[in-house]
Amino acid sequence: MDFMTDRDVQKYLEDGYVVLDDLLTSQECDELRQRMHCRITFSTYHDEQLKTQGNADYFITSGDKVCFFFEKGVFDDKVIPINSNNNISYIFLALHAYEPLYEKVTHSPKVQGIAKKLGVVSPVILQSMFIFKQPGIGGEVTPHQDATFLYTEPLGRVMGLWIALEDATVNNGCLCFIPGSHNSGISRRMVRTPKGTFPLTDFTGREQAYDETKFISAPVKKGGVVLIHGEVVHCSAQNTSEDSRHVYTFHIMESQDTRWSPDNWLQPTEELPFPPLYSK
Repeated sequence: MDFMTDRDVQKYLEDGYVVLDDLLTSQECDELRQRMHCRITFSTYHDEQLKTQGNADYFITSGDKVCFFFEKGVFDDKVIPINSNNNISYIFLALHAYEPLYEKVTHSPKVQGIAKKLGVVSPVILQSMFIFKQPGIGGEVTPHQDATFLYTEPLGRVMGLWIALEDATVNNGCLCFIPGSHNSGISRRMVRTPKGTFPLTDFTGREQAYDETKFISAPVKKGGVVLIHGEVVHCSAQNTSEDSRHVYTFHIMESQDTRWSPDNWLQPTEELPFPPLYSK
């Protein structure tokens, strides 16, 4: 029996997202979270990354590395907080390539089955990240479309898989969507600026103003996954609760008959081309 049903496919196509339960077991979720704790505690790059995060190149060159990024507002006059591990916002972008546990989940039979159920012929993995959404300070993510940052020609070739490693609730900042908004295209893109100019990225176009009453909350139980169409409008509120909201998320792209924009901030490298999903 397929993990994703025909009804799930229909909802994804109609709404631009769908929640599926039990992609991972509770134990698998705990193992992924523990691995990130170890990664933070023992990473030889930790101190260096704390110092260099303000550099212009840190973000633009992070696509083939595992990098740390901190919650907005945790620095005071650029002094690193003592309990900096509790202030990390997310770790990205190549967990699927350099962390075996995460690689295994990314290429799992269930994930491959989802892609095949949706008719994706030649999917590749673009990026991956661990999102902490720390209790009390986990920042708001404003309404956006992933295709703003991950642009393809034609559109509609990118999908996010957002795996809840803890319960994602309204209280701790679960995702919210405007159902059907993936059918209206995009109005804004983040692009690389010409070489030698600063900043290294800029936006073209303008983000639309969205009716807040149209957003629907999408709580997810631990181990569940949300499939996110690249053009669906979504957001999440600040986590003001006492509970974290740990998530592993990654994006895949249908590479067959698709052009990845050379203007996108994220580009494959010799060290890490976009790996095929079906190769494992």
